[in-house]
Amino acid sequence: MAKDRPEPDLDRELSDLPPELRWREWMRRIEAVLFASAAPVPREGLARVVGQGASVDLLIKDLAADLEGRAFEIAQVAGGWMFRTRAAYAPAIRSAADVGDQLIDLSEFDVAVLAAIAYHQPITRDGLKDIFGKEISRDLIGRLHARSLIGTGPRSPRRGAPYTFVTTEQFLVAFDLETLADLPEREQLEDAGLDGGS
Repeated sequence: MAKDRPEPDLDRELSDLPPELRWREWMRRIEAVLFASAAPVPREGLARVVGQGASVDLLIKDLAADLEGRAFEIAQVAGGWMFRTRAAYAPAIRSAADVGDQLIDLSEFDVAVLAAIAYHQPITRDGLKDIFGKEISRDLIGRLHARSLIGTGPRSPRRGAPYTFVTTEQFLVAFDLETLADLPEREQLEDAGLDGGS
């Protein structure tokens, strides 16, 4: 939600409704906001559509219970909530709907570089070269950037001030993470044979 926009005239309290109907209306408002939003909506955004003192967490919990058995669910990712289709329906969606640019079609090496960025951010291309023992192409960095999985971080304090790379909110959404703290511990990756040499 844009912070610059004036807030519309919205009766948040709904004091003319009995408590049960008020709660139901707040749930529906949250549902509408999540349905309309292309990005995760933070708690503060959802709190703008419900009464003061109403628990957004309890409203989300009740809404999630209402959605039980439906093809979609509420997911908590990237510091907010969003609707997503349940994984069981992915094959049906791919066979019937045009979701081309929503799919993350990355090579194994692309994913390894993305993981290195996630664990070592902010990191330069030279830092990635140190991890992988070879130059990381600008094309690969460009692919990750074009998919909004990485962004430009602060300039490195080294001579020449090279750019650094960091993961984005889209990275969190794509990999179903609420925060970077939800990344698997590096020891777990090593135990699974998935850590490529950092």
